[in-house]
This record gives sequence, C-alpha cells and structure tokens, in this order.
Amino acid sequence: MADGDVETRSNRGQWENRVEGHPELSQSFASRDEAVDAGRLYAEEHGAAHTVVDSDPTGAITDEDPASGEPASGDFG
Repeated sequence: MADGDVETRSNRGQWENRVEGHPELSQSFASRDEAVDAGRLYAEEHGAAHTVVDSDPTGAITDEDPASGEPASGDFG
C-alpha cells in the first residue's frame, strides 16, 4: 500500500479503516458496510486506493485481556 491508501478490515469484531502512514486518520465502525462506504469515500476524495480485507464475522466486539491474550470477561449485569 502506498502512503494515504485506505484498507478496510475487521479488527476484534469491529471494522476499521486504516490509512497507510496516517494512523491518526484511522476510524472504527460497527458494521462492515459502514466501514466500506466510509473507506471508499475517503479514498475517492483523496485520490487514494481502497482495499477491503474480508474476514468471517464473529458477531461480538471483544477486548483482549493484556495479561493473558484472551478476551476479557466481566459482570455487566
């Protein structure tokens, strides 16, 4: 990928747009469709390439427990 190109990919249950060389411009989305639309629009507006990296949906947003590398669990009730 060249500087400024956009990659849409799944990241631990969320979809994100990563802008090559500009991490501060990265954005996260709840759905693949939202992320793809936003990534495509950004790329068009900035004359950049847009790539979508498909993955199987997990259906859940998870945060890893940094100590174990496993998803964190907790009581949200």
